[in-house]
Amino acid sequence: MDNSQNQSPSTENLPENAAKATFAAGCFWHVEYAFSQIPGVISTTVGYTDGKTKRPTYKQVCSNTTGHAEAVEVIYDPEKVTYEQLLDVFWGCHDPTQLNRQGPDVGEQYRSSILYHNEAQKIAAEQSKQKLDTSGKYDKPIVTSITPAVTFYEAEEYHQDYFKKNGIKCSGG
Repeated sequence: MDNSQNQSPSTENLPENAAKATFAAGCFWHVEYAFSQIPGVISTTVGYTDGKTKRPTYKQVCSNTTGHAEAVEVIYDPEKVTYEQLLDVFWGCHDPTQLNRQGPDVGEQYRSSILYHNEAQKIAAEQSKQKLDTSGKYDKPIVTSITPAVTFYEAEEYHQDYFKKNGIKCSGG
C-alpha cells in the first residue's frame, strides 16, 4: 500500500472540543486497543513518528533504519477523559523501564515515548513520569522519553484496529 498521503491531520482539523495525544509503547496493536476501550476516546490511529524517513512503510520501520517509533495517535474529548487519565492507560499498557523493547519485540521502533502537543501535556507527562518513577513500582528507572510531537505517518490500513478486525481479544491495558 502506498501511504504517501497518510500524514495525520493537524490539530486544526480536529473535531470541535477534541484534543490529540500521541504515545509510543511497543507494538502499536496492543496500545491502540488499550486506548480504544476508554470512554471519551473519539478515535485511535496507529502509525510511525519521531524518525528521519518521510512516509515510512511498516517494512522500513521494522528494518530499524528509519528511527521511527510505532505509535498511537489518540483523539479524545477532554470533557469525558483527561490527559492524565490517558497517561495512566499509557503507563499501564507497557513496561516503561525497557529500553527499545517490549516483551519479545526488540528495536528502537518499540521504544517508550510520550509525544506532547502542547506545554500542558508536557508538564502533565513529566509530573506523571516523576510520580511513577518515585513510587517504587519498578526496580529499574523509567526510560520513557518525553518529546515534542512531530509528523505522524499513518500506518498501512491492515494495521488499523488490528485486534478488532482479526477477532483477537486483548486483556492488556
